[in-house]
Amino acid sequence: MLKDWTLFEKIWLVLFTIVNIYLFFAFEDSLLGLISSLSGMLCVVLVAKGKISNYYFGIIQTGTYAYISFGYSLYGEAMLNGLFYFPAQFVGLYMWSRHRTQTSIQGEDVAVKRLTKKGWMILILIAVVGSILYAELLHVIGGQEVRLDSAAVVLSVLAQILMLKRYAEQWALWIAVNVLSISLWVVTLIKQGGNDMNMVVMWSAFLVNSIYGYYNWIKLSKVQKQEEVHSQ
Repeated sequence: MLKDWTLFEKIWLVLFTIVNIYLFFAFEDSLLGLISSLSGMLCVVLVAKGKISNYYFGIIQTGTYAYISFGYSLYGEAMLNGLFYFPAQFVGLYMWSRHRTQTSIQGEDVAVKRLTKKGWMILILIAVVGSILYAELLHVIGGQEVRLDSAAVVLSVLAQILMLKRYAEQWALWIAVNVLSISLWVVTLIKQGGNDMNMVVMWSAFLVNSIYGYYNWIKLSKVQKQEEVHSQ
């Protein structure tokens, strides 16, 4: 299974697993939080590698994370994962399986696309307007940290759509989402208490992985483009 993984990917996965298991015992974190964190890390590493199998772990992570978020009244996160991310895993399995590719980079499964300047402008406009409107909705239903929650949710939805459509620029949005989500959980745990430090560690790991994922997908898109030219 790990024969086509780089040394960085193997070391990162092992270190992250050790940290999560330590937190589980040292701070008596919840078992559900541990499962969500570990499955989430496997999911995002596999996405960074362009592997379709990421969606199997995504199903586990989105379901457990939605339940945990609801318990902390983070309704935006709960709705995002339960109502959008969870079904999106099955959509992703179908869409990615229809766009497999073979490249000289070992282990990559999916063909990568790039976003245009016009696409970026539309994306930014939707993100700003959507974040403002969704924050108002979360405020009405009694959510906590609605501005952070709203921005993280809207960017997450847009990033997931770009991911389903195989755009490398999804990773720029995931970087922003991860920074917002780290802030959201730190503020929430300080204010409410709780034993889910795994969530902070998970999002921190996601941040590192999203930077790596951006690098890897840009590299992959260049290789695919070169191989398309040579095959013509």
